[in-house]
Amino acid sequence: MAHVAPVFLEIRVTQNASATGARRYRVGFDVGGTFTDFTLLAEHSGELHYFKVPSTPHDPSEAIQTGLAHLMQAHDIAGSELVHVGHGTTVATNMVIERRGSRCALVTTRGFRDVLEIARQTRPHLYDYNVTKPAPLAPRELRFEITERVAADGTVLQALDEAEVIAVAQQLVEAKVEAVAICFMHSYRNPTHEQRTRDILAQYLPDVYLSVSSEILPEFREYERMSTTTLNAYVGPRMASYMRNLVSSVRDMGVTTPPTTVHSNGGLMSVEAVLTAPVRTCVSGPAAGVIGAAELGRVAGTPNLITFDVGGTSTDVSLIADLQPLFTSSRLVADYPVKTQMVDVHVIGAGGGSIARIDDAGALKVGPQSAGAVPGPIAYNRGGTIVTITDAHVVLGRLNPVSLLEGRMAVYAEQARDAMRKQIAEPLGLSLEDAAYGILRIANSNMARAVRAVSTERGHDIRQFALCSFGGAGGLHAAELARDCGITTLLIPQEPGTMCARGILLSDISMDFVQTLMAHATDTQWSTVQQALDALAERAREWLDGEGVAASNQRLSAVIDARYQGQNFEIPIPLDGMTLMQLETFLATFRNAHVREYGYDAEGRLVEIVNCRVRAVGIVPRAPLAKVAGGTSLESAIKERRQVYFEQTGWVDTPIYRRAALPVETPIQGPAIIEEMSSTTVVLPQQVAQADQYGNLIINLHA
Repeated sequence: MAHVAPVFLEIRVTQNASATGARRYRVGFDVGGTFTDFTLLAEHSGELHYFKVPSTPHDPSEAIQTGLAHLMQAHDIAGSELVHVGHGTTVATNMVIERRGSRCALVTTRGFRDVLEIARQTRPHLYDYNVTKPAPLAPRELRFEITERVAADGTVLQALDEAEVIAVAQQLVEAKVEAVAICFMHSYRNPTHEQRTRDILAQYLPDVYLSVSSEILPEFREYERMSTTTLNAYVGPRMASYMRNLVSSVRDMGVTTPPTTVHSNGGLMSVEAVLTAPVRTCVSGPAAGVIGAAELGRVAGTPNLITFDVGGTSTDVSLIADLQPLFTSSRLVADYPVKTQMVDVHVIGAGGGSIARIDDAGALKVGPQSAGAVPGPIAYNRGGTIVTITDAHVVLGRLNPVSLLEGRMAVYAEQARDAMRKQIAEPLGLSLEDAAYGILRIANSNMARAVRAVSTERGHDIRQFALCSFGGAGGLHAAELARDCGITTLLIPQEPGTMCARGILLSDISMDFVQTLMAHATDTQWSTVQQALDALAERAREWLDGEGVAASNQRLSAVIDARYQGQNFEIPIPLDGMTLMQLETFLATFRNAHVREYGYDAEGRLVEIVNCRVRAVGIVPRAPLAKVAGGTSLESAIKERRQVYFEQTGWVDTPIYRRAALPVETPIQGPAIIEEMSSTTVVLPQQVAQADQYGNLIINLHA
């Protein structure tokens, strides 16, 4: 097996922008499982620099420090000139996936110790008894009950037994726990018992991380609240250590600006906010990519986008309507429910490392198992022995059969061909090309289902959307995927493999606040809704003040979750900023939303206000995207020609273009392959591509 040394990869994109005073730089970096990606923006000149270093899983801050140090040295940047440091991370998610979190305990109301394990009494797969629910992050021997009880309206039914809390604290000391989740029944209405328990535990366990449900998620539904609070405690100590190392590393380099972190709703929050609620970072990287795509759509004049992010192990798909990403308040993270506001990302197990195999019935299957970065695809010669999607692209000539990463990573095409022939083609009686293309067709079919899940299955006309493709493998699948789904336009940003890092530079500071109300939408209780919104707005402004956001840059917006009485699930009704509409207008808006969501209305039934939500946004100044110079001609952008396989035509002598050298607004007739450091884009026959004035690649599909 060949040894591949760690490499530094950097691409510089010079944009047409004149200097406007002092040197100011903004950097965004996304910590992934294989690489840590950087995007550096020089505000004063408009120059963009893309950079990658190998990640350091044992301590992710090491890769960050290495990358930042290189960028600062290479561009002679003083610490005071780095005015913004934005950070995206999958550390919390990976910690849960790999079960590397803390030794975590749960303290809850007497009688509710097993809520975390009983859950919703649903199986992950209805007919497959081999698929089981994940083990609770707080094992049963570390789940403790306290005598206390608060009613659903907030009244105290049974006072907190502080002697029991002290006794539990002593047991926790003996158990040597690292974190404790505190979750009492109906504490979202009255948090006093949780707060007192926290204070007592803090006296006995001063070095233990405490996670309190009324602070993390003051919202009804005890299982989801308990799961979210426990997961927050589980990742808390390790995330705290990671963030402190990050802050120390940045400070040691002379950077005076404190780092901020992208969280799951696509906004930025301070280190202090991350230390309190690390659970909010679980979809950090993918959320940044969606936020960046929305800004690209605005610049490109395409307000409706379906984002398509393909990495090594998974594909993340989301929808942007009228430049607004869709959000959800509930999703699974490594099979554990997390109920915080986050960008609605649909994830499937399909990426460049997804394994292709023949199952027991003789059918070709692709994914969700992945070869990952190590051992990886066979063509990378790092020990991989099973055919992957990447190997199929190499066999078909779509990926460079000699090297990737601008020559820094060798590709072993013959090994991929031999494995494809022995593992797939010969057993199925197929030609080498049919076997490789069959793998891609299956992968594309899985990806198409994910695209439809966020679009047509939710009532959107997919023909009104462009496909925004990024990630290292997105461009290899985007053209065929769009064609199969009926999408007519592709939007692919510069260096799409670093898109999430770029999106961090386009994110504002934000946080979501929620309060369960359980009030009826009637004249007598409508004022209660206004009071709840006012209280949330006060909390939101206090938080923004604590984040250092000037009043002139603060923005608040509200949403009311409502349902018909007797229903289990609510529908979000957005308000115009913080202005509460008249009751009659709200009821009419809710009924229209109910028809849109469920196809019918239950007029005459009482409407119930479940939650009030307020989003606090602190506007972060950012340099506008500058125009790119581009190359001089298509001929000069041609890197080489090689044989590439397409379904419509078979093998074709195809031009291979350097993306950075493409002239602006010049049509490129397919078939064509467009290569860059972090990605490769396939243009099919009869399709037309061109680079726009901002460096985006636009592909129009005519087939």
